[in-house]
Amino acid sequence: MNTIEVFLESKKVRPTAMRMLVYKYMTQSNVAKTLGDIENAFAKADRTTLYRTLKTFEEKGIVHQIDDGTGTIKYALCEAGCNCDIDRDLHLHFHCNNCRETICLTEHKIPQINLPDGYVAEDMNLVVKGICEHCSGQ
Repeated sequence: MNTIEVFLESKKVRPTAMRMLVYKYMTQSNVAKTLGDIENAFAKADRTTLYRTLKTFEEKGIVHQIDDGTGTIKYALCEAGCNCDIDRDLHLHFHCNNCRETICLTEHKIPQINLPDGYVAEDMNLVVKGICEHCSGQ
């Protein structure tokens, strides 16, 4: 078995050919991808299959959604050991206003927010917008 198969099986995901291809595609870039990006990479694949693959990956903690304010949901790989736990695993995202790419800044965790009694956080997303290191020339 190859490492992608082993990884998917460890996450309790059946390693179909399309799932392995999508996972490999996601690992080849450090930027978040839209469903459209993935469709363009696999032009002959069925949109529904790709969407279901992303949803399965999200449910199993392989990818997480990013709402970067562009109106299009993006998906990025979770870091090793991530359970997308709101108290431990949430991190910053950076959206470049120039190249329009969004990346995870996994080393910068979102601090725990103490909500008033009776409020229950279910999701949190923090996006910093600006110019990325590639576009700024630094």
